[in-house]
Amino acid sequence: MAVVGVLALQGSYNEHISALRRIGVKGVEVRKPEQLQGLNSLIIPGGESTTMAKLANYHNLFPALREFVGAGKPVWGTCAGLIFLANKAIVNNVTCRSKIGRPGAYGGLDCTVHRNFFGSQVRSFETELSVPMLSEKEGGSPTCRGVFIRAPAILEVGSDVEILADCPVPAGTPSIMITSGEGVEEEVYSKDRVIVAVRQGNILATAFHPELTSDSRWHRLFLDMDKESHAKAFSTLSLSTSSRDAEGRSNPRPLDLPIFE
Repeated sequence: MAVVGVLALQGSYNEHISALRRIGVKGVEVRKPEQLQGLNSLIIPGGESTTMAKLANYHNLFPALREFVGAGKPVWGTCAGLIFLANKAIVNNVTCRSKIGRPGAYGGLDCTVHRNFFGSQVRSFETELSVPMLSEKEGGSPTCRGVFIRAPAILEVGSDVEILADCPVPAGTPSIMITSGEGVEEEVYSKDRVIVAVRQGNILATAFHPELTSDSRWHRLFLDMDKESHAKAFSTLSLSTSSRDAEGRSNPRPLDLPIFE
């Protein structure tokens, strides 16, 4: 049975573990750095990002999580998890770059995310999202249900980031303003749609909560990323072994000399 780590500091980690169980996968709770050892993939769930950051800092998790992401292992961030994975996050209309102890703390995802793009808790909503890539890879409907709870959104992405879903900006969404280094406010987002799901290499990120629906395709997509990671690692190992074997055949060591490994 496949095993997936789920960061269990706060938020919807139980819901992710239940969603994994429904598709025959074991989810294990991660609260301490040593619990990441032996895991090949990790889900960072939604929750209250400030609380999660404080708890992660208390348990000294940030260095281990940064190393995990940097090692190329599959990581999926939902809602607050997206905020932590982004290289830049707009918090209280001020841009914060990836830094331990605050949103954007893990980094690795080349995007700018706004922490409360859609407004406060009372502006939470559900909507149908067009997800052709998800349908192509995992089957089923070309749409999925997006559950947005005091949700973030992605304002811009780098050239290596694949956009998987966007959605209309709801009527009445507050204007997004950002304070520059000189303290001057300027409007930075005026489009009628906003990005809510992306992938960049080993990182998957969604601004909404697939774990709160019965649609298991996002979790299956993440498991496929884990399988891809294993396949690449095996391929690299095979190529390395073949290269060493070829080198050994072309340059055999003299048998009458001592060999020191």
